[in-house]
Amino acid sequence: MLTDIMYVTIYVTDQDRALAFYTEGLGLQKRVDHRAPEGRFLTVGTPGSAVEIVLWPHAASSGQPVREGAGIAPGPVFLESDDLRKDFELFRERGVTFDQLEPVDYPFGIRIEAVDPDGNRISLRQRVRRSGDA
Repeated sequence: MLTDIMYVTIYVTDQDRALAFYTEGLGLQKRVDHRAPEGRFLTVGTPGSAVEIVLWPHAASSGQPVREGAGIAPGPVFLESDDLRKDFELFRERGVTFDQLEPVDYPFGIRIEAVDPDGNRISLRQRVRRSGDA
C-alpha cells in the first residue's frame, strides 16, 4: 500500500539560486544533490520531515515542462510504496495506465509512473532497503 508522500516538484530556472533561497532564505535543509548526465537531482526539506521538495530545472514559464530529447521530467507528485510491485499489480487491475510495462529497478529503489486521465505523470517509488532496515 502507498505509505507517504516522498517528493513535491517545484520548477525553477536556476537551481543554485533556488537552493540559496530555500536553504538560506527559508531555512530548509539540502537533502540530495546528485549530478548525473541526465541532469541534477536537487532536493530540500524541513527538518524532521520525510517529504522533500525537488528543485527541478525548467525554463521560465508556467505549467509542466515539455519533454525534450532523451530527458524525462518527473511527475509533479511522488508517492512512496512499501511494496511497489504488489501495488503496481493492484493499480493495473484497477485500470491505471503506466509509462512502462513494469516497475524498473534503480540504485535508489524501484520506480514507475502512473498517468492520470489528463496526462499528468504521478511517480510511484519504493526506496531501496539497506541492510539493517526493518
